[in-house]
Amino acid sequence: MPTEALPSGMAQGDDLALLGLLQLVSPALPIGAFAFSQGLESAFELGWVSDEASLGEWLEGVLDDGLTRCELPVLARLQAAWASGDGLAVAEWDAWLAANRETAELTAEDARLGASLVRLLGSLALLPEDLAEGAPALPDRTGYVTAFAWAAHRRGIPVRQALLGFAWTWLENQLAVACKALPLGHTAAQRLVERLRPTLVVAVDEALALGDHELGPALPGLALASALHETQYSRLFRS
Repeated sequence: MPTEALPSGMAQGDDLALLGLLQLVSPALPIGAFAFSQGLESAFELGWVSDEASLGEWLEGVLDDGLTRCELPVLARLQAAWASGDGLAVAEWDAWLAANRETAELTAEDARLGASLVRLLGSLALLPEDLAEGAPALPDRTGYVTAFAWAAHRRGIPVRQALLGFAWTWLENQLAVACKALPLGHTAAQRLVERLRPTLVVAVDEALALGDHELGPALPGLALASALHETQYSRLFRS
């Protein structure tokens, strides 16, 4: 094989980063994300979401007014803070995210997923203290987004791709919830993937353009659904 056809070190690094992202967003990642619906199960029970069309509208709303203005831009800020070793910024954004969880279930979901991801990273010797002397420590009760940002930084995943991966795993989990709790087939779920893939890209573009003063979710319907889920009689999911 000619020398110039060999993959460069840069290309190998890109490949490893891509594989690291695929690992991080895989449904097989053992952190228990399948157990949570983020209020979607309650929206089914209330009749707000009942079919493919209404599910698509719900997901677009949560993406536009939630992830685009909360998790995604803060994920970018957290990854930058990890890259610069700014432990104070990491702790501040982690606390900001916790303060924006409007119900007990959403708070517990974020904390439990964060704790599960931290345990997994520890078992793989990928926690900050395992890798670099003087690196910022994870905050107490690290939230999921903060742990995800560290893992993305550690794997060398570019910020934009990390945001796309985070949005993708959110969408995939929401559709898995719908397939379990609604009369929604897998083909319908794939139609929604096709409908929402461009929306994920737009959401990342918008999230990366927002200033700090523009951040904050506006999801009263989701908050109400999540609160009502706490006393829902029959349920499959923990949130």
